[in-house]
Amino acid sequence: MQSYRLEEFGDIGKLVAREVPMPEPGANQILVRVRATSLNRRDTMILNGTYPLAPRTGTVPLSDGAGEVVAVGDDVTRFAVGDRVTGSYFARWIDGRMHPGIIDQLGCTLDGMLSEYALLDEQWAVRLPDHLSWQEAATFTCAGLTAWSALTGAEIPKPGQWVLVIGSGGVALFALQFAKLMGCRVAAVTSRAEKADRLRALGADLVVASAETPEWGMNLREATGGIDLVVETGGPATFPQSLIASALYGRIVLLTVQDKNGKSIEIQGAVYQCSLVTIGRLFVGSRGGLEAMLAAVATHRLKPVIDKVFPFAKTREAYRYFEQGDVFGKVVIDGA
Repeated sequence: MQSYRLEEFGDIGKLVAREVPMPEPGANQILVRVRATSLNRRDTMILNGTYPLAPRTGTVPLSDGAGEVVAVGDDVTRFAVGDRVTGSYFARWIDGRMHPGIIDQLGCTLDGMLSEYALLDEQWAVRLPDHLSWQEAATFTCAGLTAWSALTGAEIPKPGQWVLVIGSGGVALFALQFAKLMGCRVAAVTSRAEKADRLRALGADLVVASAETPEWGMNLREATGGIDLVVETGGPATFPQSLIASALYGRIVLLTVQDKNGKSIEIQGAVYQCSLVTIGRLFVGSRGGLEAMLAAVATHRLKPVIDKVFPFAKTREAYRYFEQGDVFGKVVIDGA
């Protein structure tokens, strides 16, 4: 079978397609014919050697992928041949709180989904909603669950409250869609004004172009009465304005704390001392969270936003396209 491997790190040239033997499932494993995968920011960080969790040399990349079960081990009880599945980002994190014993990730310390077939422990996978295409189904594991966890973690926003999303990447657009499902109002910040209509079409109630209004925080605070929940994906470049935009008892979920140059988020004392904002962190979520999110996706027949699809043979081009940053939604790679 065809399988991509990261033989070294730091350069796209180290991402190599290989012919490897077809695996056979062990007693508690399932063999999945991968129909599509998708890219996340962490995948480019792993490739470039800047990811905080050290990846295994020779790993199959990508946490996100969808496919059908084609073989099962003798002791498998959760799945049968023909089931549509996706993997869980933190493969060993079933539910509850994260701890050091369950930090293994698909596409990093464990083989991921960028392969013609993927061998997974049955506990590492979940069923997919029937209404999704393979390309759509391959987008939820990282960005989708991160957005879901941001909205359903410590305190679920109430209908009518304001949620702020930043940019047009996968997490931001999933957060916009999930917030609207919950009856929230959504403000969106984009660096490019031409994306405003597309954000409104997804349900954004208020859109601000940061190129035209770089000091957008106070504008949003005055227009909304204060943002109740910020899904902060912009990092150091946007955090100060997110803090200004927040309501007195608002919440900011920090998903990016450094930019690509290593600059860290700084909290402005003059702003924060006048605020009771809660600042929290999260990282993707558990299998239980993934199952809950996909149940909501199935109930509402939600469809993800896909920016562009690449063939399996053009995987390096997909990475390059994703890294340039000007995307609207998910970048998908079809199966081999």
